Amino acid sequence: MNNKIQKKDQNNNGPLNNFSKISIVYIILAIFMIYMYQHYTADKKTIITYSQFKNLLNEDKIKKCTISEKYIKGKYTDKNNAEKNFLTIAVNDPSLIKELQKHKVDFSGTITSTWLTNLIFGWILPFGFLFFLWWLMSKKMKGASGGLFGFGKSRFKVYLNEKPGVKFSDVAGVEEAKQEIEEIVEYLKDPNKYQRLGGRAPKGVLLVGAPGTGKTLLAKATAGEAEVPFLSISGSEFVEMFVGVGASRVRDLFKEAKKLSPCIVFIDEIDAIGKSRAMGSMASNDEREQTLNQLLAEMDGFDSSVGVIIMAATNRPEVLDPALLRPGRFDRQIIVDKPDLEGREKILKVHAKKIKLSEDVDLKVIAQMTPGLAGADLANIVNEAALLAARENNSSVRMEHFEEAIERQIAGLKKKNRVIKKDEKKRVAYHESGHAIIAYLLPGADPVHKISIVPRGLSALGYTQQLPTDEKYLITKEDMLDKVSVLLGGRAAEEVIFGTISTGAQNDLSRATDIVKALVTQFGMDEKIGLVVYDQPGSQQFLTSQGIIKQRDDISEKTKETIDSEVSNIMAELYKTTKKVLIDKKDKLERLSAELLEKEIINEQELKSIMED
Repeated sequence: MNNKIQKKDQNNNGPLNNFSKISIVYIILAIFMIYMYQHYTADKKTIITYSQFKNLLNEDKIKKCTISEKYIKGKYTDKNNAEKNFLTIAVNDPSLIKELQKHKVDFSGTITSTWLTNLIFGWILPFGFLFFLWWLMSKKMKGASGGLFGFGKSRFKVYLNEKPGVKFSDVAGVEEAKQEIEEIVEYLKDPNKYQRLGGRAPKGVLLVGAPGTGKTLLAKATAGEAEVPFLSISGSEFVEMFVGVGASRVRDLFKEAKKLSPCIVFIDEIDAIGKSRAMGSMASNDEREQTLNQLLAEMDGFDSSVGVIIMAATNRPEVLDPALLRPGRFDRQIIVDKPDLEGREKILKVHAKKIKLSEDVDLKVIAQMTPGLAGADLANIVNEAALLAARENNSSVRMEHFEEAIERQIAGLKKKNRVIKKDEKKRVAYHESGHAIIAYLLPGADPVHKISIVPRGLSALGYTQQLPTDEKYLITKEDMLDKVSVLLGGRAAEEVIFGTISTGAQNDLSRATDIVKALVTQFGMDEKIGLVVYDQPGSQQFLTSQGIIKQRDDISEKTKETIDSEVSNIMAELYKTTKKVLIDKKDKLERLSAELLEKEIINEQELKSIMED
């Protein structure tokens, strides 16, 4: 977005009088430091008369001296044979050199320093060095906090002369959120339409959603549609190490917003300052709490009729303070959820506008291949596919580039240089074939799209990609058990063929255990446990507008043992059934593994051909 961002000028906001006073103090302090330095670093010298100097010379007590046009200085020994420094005025004495030679005194001559030399080395250079240090510190403080005296100024960005060039047409996959926010746009465009009936616009709109779902983009699109100034700031920019800075920045933000009304104030990642104050004294932070209190007071202190709408975004609504979510502050909470199949297709169309696509590219199929991905993930996939096509010097982006980009996003980068032993590769082929056969046979499992034994990412030696035919919002117990069986298929295939097991099923077992635990403790699908919901041990505390939801501590040891026993029994029974199916289909397992070892990648049609032969 090529918008001109106007930043709030903070360089000239410091009080001039305070600046002058502090500068004078610094100057006086610098002069005092220079004086003390010159006083204590100068050599301590005893001032003597010239006659005293001659007497000491005749007594052989002058050890060495330096002769200049005006002074003679050096070292002599006193009555206690201790060396001391002396200084005397030079006189016109032609015989002095001969007497020094006679008494074997180490002497030398020097040029007397002028007043210019004293000025440069005694004052200008020390003052210049101090001024340089002061300038350097001021510059660093300016860069870190907006100026030496600008700690309390809010560092927001203002889209003023040019509005955000984002419209609702540029935001796809969040149709419900757009419909809810259109009322805000209508109010900012025509506030009299609502005020004539006594209605008022909501003071605050909270966008809640997972990372990458387009919350910030939706807020910019709202400002673009309403054609009003858009003030943007991150929640972390309020808090500094100095107490009171955050509250001052909140006041400054709302002050400027009222001047620019009607406008939209957008606070990204508001959980940085909006965390609950009831999380316990150990986690308390006075500066953050003062900032939150000031934000609450400011939201209560202005009338919504002035045309200032506060928008905020967070992906952690459970940690927000309940006072922030009550009506009168953030009146409306809009869920920006991950897109469904139709939404993913629309998002892909938006991002593919600038990409030259080949005729074989089917965005609907790509949307089916990316379940659970957010808008930012899809944008990255489109960009990655374009980069892959450009790397191969192709004239357009083909379907194979999108498939490779999806595999990179899900499984990681292809490891072409990773050398795998022949027996390990064979085990991986049987492992993935076990997943694929069980997924093909069970009705509750998603269809298999691709099987691969090409290493990817940090630890994936192979993977089986499944594509859901449609979006599911409710999952039956049978579907959950089928998913667990597919996950156990890889380990079962290894045991059927090799008679031994390996560590390759670690991730599969972890995911299968989580599903079975949820089935037993959360969804009431186990006969012995019944319809009671039990929280899993170690679950965290969460916050809602109704208060803190605490972990349940009233589960008896007997119930915990029953839960563990049921989870273990279900896993064992499913593994036994899965293993029996693979034994019956051992010929298909052998054939599919041989094909996979030869080609390394098998698609859906090839799997179907082998299974239905």
